[in-house]
Amino acid sequence: MTAPLPGIVDELFRHRYGRMVAGLCRVLGPGRLDLVEDVVQEALMRALRVWPAAGVPENPEAWVLRTARNLAVDALRRRKTADRIEDELQRWADRRDDDADEAPAVADDTLRLLFLCAHPAVPPDARIALMLKTVCGFGVPAIARALLQKDATIAQRLVRAKAKLQGGDVAFEVPAVHQLRERLELVLAVVYLTFNEGYTAHVGEHLVRSDLVGEAVRLGSLLLDLPETTTKEVHALLSLMLLLGARCPARTDPYGDLLTLAEQDRSLWDRRWLAAGFHHLRESIGGDVMTPFHCEAAIASVHAAAATYDATDWPRILREYDRLFSIAPSPVVRLNRAVAVGKVHGLPAGIAELQALRAEKALADYFLLPTTLGHLHWANGDRAAAETHFADALEQPCSEPENRLLRRRLDSCRRGEPPAPW
Repeated sequence: MTAPLPGIVDELFRHRYGRMVAGLCRVLGPGRLDLVEDVVQEALMRALRVWPAAGVPENPEAWVLRTARNLAVDALRRRKTADRIEDELQRWADRRDDDADEAPAVADDTLRLLFLCAHPAVPPDARIALMLKTVCGFGVPAIARALLQKDATIAQRLVRAKAKLQGGDVAFEVPAVHQLRERLELVLAVVYLTFNEGYTAHVGEHLVRSDLVGEAVRLGSLLLDLPETTTKEVHALLSLMLLLGARCPARTDPYGDLLTLAEQDRSLWDRRWLAAGFHHLRESIGGDVMTPFHCEAAIASVHAAAATYDATDWPRILREYDRLFSIAPSPVVRLNRAVAVGKVHGLPAGIAELQALRAEKALADYFLLPTTLGHLHWANGDRAAAETHFADALEQPCSEPENRLLRRRLDSCRRGEPPAPW
């Protein structure tokens, strides 16, 4: 049975947008990134208009690629610059996705675009935003949420970044080895942000976006195919994503409602991903390299190794959070650490840690701070405070599954039921 038309286009956008942008950007050059994004998006919009009457083509992606190519050629002809690249555009648009010989080139295009967005010519505060926009297809609101910034700030950064690319002599390529380290760190940061947005989507009906989780793991794996980017840090990030991603089958119930770590059926965790995660964790150890990804992967490994939630080694987790905070201090790390403090040193200690974070501007609209305070107060027997914090959390943006969980918690707390596991 053919999938509904909007669903087909949505799948193309979710799974192929970044690769189509990367491939066309390689041909047209980074100075025409705005044009590339425009023609790919317009091609997808045309699919929505044309296919209901003409029927869905046998190869929908090839149709979108050809349409994007034609739109690009038309735009460049108007600028009298199309002749010298039209042949290469045609070869690129005619490429079939199922051609095994072409798959590595597509992968290389995606990595090149990531490294391009990390080019020194791009303003430092705009590089991550540009990567999330061009490669991952994130909109400005999603980027702003991921970076804890305002929408207007992100929009301005993107304008500045694209202006720099259009005005500079920037090559569409992976940088030389001596330039790689600085850019690699930014690429890894974006891969992890992509994973996080897929692991816990912050808006919408679905908690997990498996397409983003899979794409982040794919990109991390591709980095290990290149000798220049096969580093301890890449192994640590891949370990972290695999260990967390293994939980995805257990993170929601059959109705799509969120299940906390304490409520999940661990028999549903993906054993292959867990095994791969532990493998990459072992590969990440050694030398004098210690990054936040190492600490977070270690924390995820402790959860993965525990047969039950009650068997979790919380003192070990607290030690890892202490080490993580010493390497990369942030309000979000302090928030997560506060849970471990409550587990190890008692609920009042955890509550005190969280209360100290309420003045943090970066967490002003972050629903997990009042949510966590609500859980700890509820577990500590202060239902009135818990209700207040749960109500505050419901005023903050979050996904529909997270919103439903908060409402269930608030209702249970008001009814005087025993506290939910935390």
